[in-house]
Amino acid sequence: MHSRLPEPSADELAHSRDLVALIRNEIAANGPLPFSRYMMLALYAPGLGYYSAGRTKFGAAGDFVTAPELGALYARCIARALAPSLLELGATADVLELGGGSGAFALAALREWQALGVLPRRYLLLEPSADLRARQRALLEGELPTAVAARVAWLDRPPQASWQGIVFANEVIDALPTTRFAMRDGEVWEEHVDAGASGLRRVDRPADALVAGAVRHVERELGEPFADGYRSEILPQLPYWLQAVAAPLERGLVLFVDYGYPRREYYLPERSDGTLVCHYRHHAHADPLHWPGLTDLTAFVDFTALAEAGVGAGFDLVGYAPQGRFLLASGLLDLVEEVADDPLEHLRRVAEVKRLTLPGEMGERFQLMAFARGLDQALPALRASDRSARL
Repeated sequence: MHSRLPEPSADELAHSRDLVALIRNEIAANGPLPFSRYMMLALYAPGLGYYSAGRTKFGAAGDFVTAPELGALYARCIARALAPSLLELGATADVLELGGGSGAFALAALREWQALGVLPRRYLLLEPSADLRARQRALLEGELPTAVAARVAWLDRPPQASWQGIVFANEVIDALPTTRFAMRDGEVWEEHVDAGASGLRRVDRPADALVAGAVRHVERELGEPFADGYRSEILPQLPYWLQAVAAPLERGLVLFVDYGYPRREYYLPERSDGTLVCHYRHHAHADPLHWPGLTDLTAFVDFTALAEAGVGAGFDLVGYAPQGRFLLASGLLDLVEEVADDPLEHLRRVAEVKRLTLPGEMGERFQLMAFARGLDQALPALRASDRSARL
């Protein structure tokens, strides 16, 4: 499996060895690490984790392509769909983007809202990576008008005081450090990472009460126990994470876009090794211990768990729908026809639409889920495409 991956440079390999040394030191001090802790270090260890270091992550030169990197259509369409909510929320509305990637979504969305006359009071980016913050700042300050760029600010933690506005997160939950569980003789075990003479290795240990309770909850919802040997992912911390991010939102909307399934599809018997995927230079593989710090680690989202967390945090579920249906219902094709008299740009936009909406591309694999509090009308296009009955 590893032989087909592009070879890292000597500097990149040295970087990965430094992260492995940090992980080994923590194992030596505390014993085998829960997989969620290993994933936290692999992605976010200061200066060494995948998202904390300076390598290019997004686009053709990186490891994967997100919807905002394809062009401006995705962000413009989302911005148009959110514009009525911004208008209803009024002049004090803020937008909080979790993560932010390269800054491409923020750039296109702010341009669209400026054109529509509904700019938020502030555009806040909650970005843990110093490297990505610098890239976002350079892009936004370099491309936006000064008065619009002045509305952008970066946060170290979610807002603590009550506020109103919109929370947006594209491909964020899939990067939350996930717990890996396994079933053995009817008992719940938790996957850990240990260190041996030949390198890092995965081992199972009896699950603690939080993990075991989360797995048993899923079994009750599914109406049957997991088979022995079944292994998958679960996010027992998801309700607490969502509370931390969105609880102070007094009035507004929370919109998530990610890849995943409803619970009954997520935990199908044939997915007996879970959904964890590793991305390296546009290659996908299944070994999360290979080249830590150079490889993105993600797990698909259980959207039923996300719905439970959102409703549990006091929000109303607006809807759940495939990305393709939502974007088309939100006027995506109108944006293509803007340039009908420019054949080359028209063809480029048509190709972008296909990537965003076709079932074999991002159209069905990516899903949207939104929650609202105190809004009269929120995302009618999502309500029109709603598949929440599948949750």
